[in-house]
Amino acid sequence: MSAPQPMLIDSHCHLDFPDFADDLDGIVSRAEAAGVAKMVTISTRVRRLPELLKIAERFPDVFCSVGTHPHHVDEEDGIPAEELIGFASHPKLVAFGEAGLDYFYEHGSREAQHRGFRVHIAAARATGLPLVIHTRDADEDCAKILREEMANGPFKAVLHCYTGGRELAMTAIELGLSIGFTGILTFKKTEALRELAAELPADRILVETDSPYLAPGKFRGKRNEPSYVVETAKLLAELRGVSLDEIARQTTENFFALFNKVPRPVGAA
Repeated sequence: MSAPQPMLIDSHCHLDFPDFADDLDGIVSRAEAAGVAKMVTISTRVRRLPELLKIAERFPDVFCSVGTHPHHVDEEDGIPAEELIGFASHPKLVAFGEAGLDYFYEHGSREAQHRGFRVHIAAARATGLPLVIHTRDADEDCAKILREEMANGPFKAVLHCYTGGRELAMTAIELGLSIGFTGILTFKKTEALRELAAELPADRILVETDSPYLAPGKFRGKRNEPSYVVETAKLLAELRGVSLDEIARQTTENFFALFNKVPRPVGAA
């Protein structure tokens, strides 16, 4: 008899994106067949929350967040924390974000990015739900805001699809936050990121796809999907010198500790 498949979680995907529109049933079925027990489809615009909720309500193992991606802060500038908090009563809404800072593309003004970031932190702090943070080429300002806001009161968060420097990662760890890794780990010329993934505390790491983007390893160049999170987990296990079963167990436990509104599968410890 073959060994049971390790249980994994895709903590960050975008099932509402057009890339998946004609294949949602297949996407979810393949993920479940690959051992992916839960998926969180992440919001990029508050005003599109109904579309995410429709997907989350359709599939028992899919959950969602609500938030404004830094690319869209100018069009959703001014949404108050109270409005975000009001969505938290929905049983399938388990996080805020993704929100944060993106100085690489700067599709949204920096001022609005900063305001939006702090508003989402306030919602996370008020509800106890985690914040999914997007940060790119903004390490110094991200660390500054995280320190200032944590001083105002604790909140939970994950720096998703991490590609930043070691200093920001260690600031996040010091503040009690988590770090999410994607298929970028499998790309060439990511030595510094791999070294970081190998040394972070075991109880602070998550795996994700950020699909439909960033397909890992042998799927590079194709549409990414939640089932491919297995490839990232395999490499993360190799980098850390542990088995796939162990990395699956640890990252799954970390997920449920952080996204504690998501129910554990029946029979899971």
